Amino acid sequence: MNSQHPHLPTQGKHLPISTYRLQLSEDFTFKDAREHLGYWRNLGITDLFLSPILQAVPGSMHGYDVVDHTHISKELGGRTQFEELADAAHQEGLGLVVDLVPNHMAVPTPVWINRPMWSVLKRGKESPYAHWFDIDIDQPILMPVLGKRIGQVLADQELKLEQMVIPTEPERGEQWILRYYDHYFPVTEGTESLPLEVLVERQHYRLAHWKVADEELNYRRFFDVDTLAALRVEERDVFDSTHALLLELFNAGYIDAFRVDHPDGLADPAGYFHWLSEATGGAWIAAEKILEDAERLPSDWPIAGTTGYDTSWRLTALQVDPRASLPLGTLMQTLTADSPSSYPQMQREAKAQIIDTSLAAEVRRIGQLVWKICQNDFRLRDYTFRSLVDCLRELIIEMPCYRAYVTVGNPAPALSREIVTAAAKRALRYLNTEHADTMAVVVALVLGDETGSAALKVSDLDRQEFLVRFQQVCGAVMAKGVEDTTFYRWTHLLCLNEVGSNPQAFGISADNLHLFARDIQTNWPATMTTNSTHDTKRCEDVRMRLAIISQYPTLWAQIVSDLRDVTQPYRPNDLDGRSENMLWQTLIGTWDNNGPISSKRLRQYLVKAIREQKSWTTWTAPDETRENELLDYADQILCDPKVADIVSRWHGETEQATRYTIVANKALQLTMPGVADVYQGSEITQTSLVDPDNRRPVDFTALAKRLSHLDQEGLDHAAGSNLDDLKLNVTAAILRLRRRRPECFVSATATYEALALSTGYAVAFARGTEEAGPQVVTLARRLSGVLSRYQGDFRPEHTVVLPEGSWKDICSNEVFPGGMQSLEELLFKRGARILERVE
Repeated sequence: MNSQHPHLPTQGKHLPISTYRLQLSEDFTFKDAREHLGYWRNLGITDLFLSPILQAVPGSMHGYDVVDHTHISKELGGRTQFEELADAAHQEGLGLVVDLVPNHMAVPTPVWINRPMWSVLKRGKESPYAHWFDIDIDQPILMPVLGKRIGQVLADQELKLEQMVIPTEPERGEQWILRYYDHYFPVTEGTESLPLEVLVERQHYRLAHWKVADEELNYRRFFDVDTLAALRVEERDVFDSTHALLLELFNAGYIDAFRVDHPDGLADPAGYFHWLSEATGGAWIAAEKILEDAERLPSDWPIAGTTGYDTSWRLTALQVDPRASLPLGTLMQTLTADSPSSYPQMQREAKAQIIDTSLAAEVRRIGQLVWKICQNDFRLRDYTFRSLVDCLRELIIEMPCYRAYVTVGNPAPALSREIVTAAAKRALRYLNTEHADTMAVVVALVLGDETGSAALKVSDLDRQEFLVRFQQVCGAVMAKGVEDTTFYRWTHLLCLNEVGSNPQAFGISADNLHLFARDIQTNWPATMTTNSTHDTKRCEDVRMRLAIISQYPTLWAQIVSDLRDVTQPYRPNDLDGRSENMLWQTLIGTWDNNGPISSKRLRQYLVKAIREQKSWTTWTAPDETRENELLDYADQILCDPKVADIVSRWHGETEQATRYTIVANKALQLTMPGVADVYQGSEITQTSLVDPDNRRPVDFTALAKRLSHLDQEGLDHAAGSNLDDLKLNVTAAILRLRRRRPECFVSATATYEALALSTGYAVAFARGTEEAGPQVVTLARRLSGVLSRYQGDFRPEHTVVLPEGSWKDICSNEVFPGGMQSLEELLFKRGARILERVE
């Protein structure tokens, strides 16, 4: 533990200041990354932040589908090229942060690629890997890969018994396997001579129709993804085996820090982080923990903080005008029939739908577990299966966050108790009064309290398992029901529908942001901040363009009306209102000075978005006729000159505010407390949407040339410069400042001080140290469009009070004195200005 702060890495361990997230794939390997180290060094970052590097499914474009923890990805270049990248990065003064995936492994096609899973399918309980996976090992493991029911597959002779050499086990020679097209499964020794139907039934797995999975799957998944099977890293030997290679590379000095993927899926996140912290000697560790609104990260987790979604949504909401909630809500209701007050009910319905469909197997599993607990406890036997499942279902729906943070063997924290009991109280409103006693039992089991004959140690292991499983299911329902369903249905203002955000928080004040920033500096000074990631539904610049809608609500309503009028001749007759509202906002959010995004990209996004709505079309039951009507409509919109004229009118009114807002947003994120992360390519403007769109390749050679040119020629921020140049210039200047003055940004003694302003159309704060006082000042515009509409721009009475001393602009080198200064001068034709104290 660090003596200065419990959430800083141990003294002597590496502390990132600014990271740059790279999305590695076979199209961008370790060798490719080595070629651009000079650019990232010049940009000013201190660490490369790599997507997962372990062997994933061949051809994986993200790396989160790990199949082998003992090898570095062959497609990325293998161990040798990784170590060469690490050595070269360290020579450039850059550290390496690596993404760690503890929650799951892939169930690939063919399965033999995952040797532990292949072993379990072949040997069942006798496999040395049987305890690795979160499966019901007493039953055949469900493999839902068939295109039709098993009886029909056998009747049609589509299942073949064959012999072959398994590529991952060549030493075993030819083995008997079952083949279903490109799916291969092991055959248990001694069963190969049985009649095919008997042979199939005698295996340690059950081949089944793919539609069976949601109801009968008996292994825990990553959310509802059948091809990602959950691991039991709460078992020490599983932790050791799955982390050995990465820890070896860490101890050898090739890896400097870790980001941990999806800790909410783990049985005991706190215990996991303690193990990882101990194994690394107190390294910097950031967790992809999704905090809901006012939820706080558990202080007993020995990590640096989150990956920054809690920062990004607040920065977006800062640029949203709360006064636009009503007019934009009225527009939404006109288009979709969704009232502005209907969000809570929409969220309830979406979570219920997920519980009853794609996560039905998980909910059934914990339902059977809680019923088993009651049946095995004499005092609880009168609680019926139906009543217990009803209470469980409603309680999960009403849970407001991913976890309750209750751990086996420890009393439930007061906040966890408050969260669960409040959720139960809300849940009872949707149940009959006779469910109250049953709900009390369920809540007691969720909190680990004694109930029934608990003091007699009845069903102890089952109770412990239920406590863990409940929390794991809650996280999955939150992710799939809210982020991946409700956020695609709710179209009030799409920039607020982001990971970890609360769409009902329609805008926040500068004071709210300052409170959050001060809390981060005090409690989590080395947490990560971010604006865009590989998982954001819209990149930062798209969100800023959408936030501008809130600053021109009347104009926006007219723009939408005009767009609907000019596209009426080719508008589908049964166009879904939610899809339409989403389409107009997406069009404006991604249409920049280069024009709209390509038809291919828009079509890809729309298909994903409408299927994630799970209303009139879904992934499992697509309405391709209506989908194609929508896609054809979108295509015609993109090439309609009348549409282009309307968009041009919008840009003419809003472009200056958009430019200010994009630059201001970036400057605020990079100067707030915490380790600032820059997602690949986001140092210039982007139009990226949800994955896979946000994982497109980046032209780093072009970026390096652009930055080099800016360094040589300079840039006048007040002269209407290219927006990409402006954003890159500000980003590089701040990153270099952070590298030069790390003590002001990421340290226990760093300070954050809000500065006095005479207007709400700006945000101002100073960063520094307790010993030296303020050293850096951030000035950024807020609600630029509203200011433009009402007052044109800043006036002489709009002022900020700078700390004492002289202050130099880090981009222009202009110098300003301390004391009261005019924003009319300081932010003249600028979205933001960063000042550094000079003697």
